[in-house]
Amino acid sequence: MENNIKGKVVAITGASSGIGEATAIMLAEQGAKVVLGARRRDRLEALVNRIKKTGGEAVFAVTDIKKSGDLASLVKLACDTYGRLDVMVNNAGIARLSRIDQLQVADWEEMIDVNLRGTLYGIAAALPVFKQQGSGHVINIISTSGIKIVPLQGVYAGTKNAVRTIAEALRQESGGVYRVTGISPGFVNTELTDHIKDDAARLAVKEKAAQVAITPEAIAGGIVYAIGQPDNVDVGDIVIRPSVQD
Repeated sequence: MENNIKGKVVAITGASSGIGEATAIMLAEQGAKVVLGARRRDRLEALVNRIKKTGGEAVFAVTDIKKSGDLASLVKLACDTYGRLDVMVNNAGIARLSRIDQLQVADWEEMIDVNLRGTLYGIAAALPVFKQQGSGHVINIISTSGIKIVPLQGVYAGTKNAVRTIAEALRQESGGVYRVTGISPGFVNTELTDHIKDDAARLAVKEKAAQVAITPEAIAGGIVYAIGQPDNVDVGDIVIRPSVQD
């Protein structure tokens, strides 16, 4: 099958580890030009150097997705360096798990700022370029937490399902000018669980993940699949989870 990835310019948030890092490597191996955003400069530098050493093309910008200007700068870097932007992968996200009646309001606000506002900022930065080009692809990393609702994940799942709803509206509004894909990972072996503040919740999730978690490369493969489809094919939603996950 024709490689529909080679030469595409792909911006990825949360690119310094986990799914973002795996996606950057996999896309670069297939000839994409990757534009990497995350907060940790040292990791971004190491990843760009790794990609370049194997013949790939990559640049980075330190990016905090809670700041709309940082997302605008990431898109500008793509356009200034490579002349266009073909795909925006809104990957960065956080999980702050707790019972709703524990009233961890600061955690709620942080998840809204990162998971929801941060994704909207990524979309807002990319759409003017897509409109000018007459093409583009938004990929949002969502979660199976928004499909099966369980205790401790209510607000987290709520932010992810808000993204799911907004993305579907965007797809319909686009009239085929740009593609919109949602990827919902299940248990994945990433650093996401390390930042769960509630000790009991963090331990429970880590124990579950140790038993069933799949690799970030499994999710990256789904992202690559969606990008690699013919331009007139829009892969709307992909759920990627361990085969033993409930």
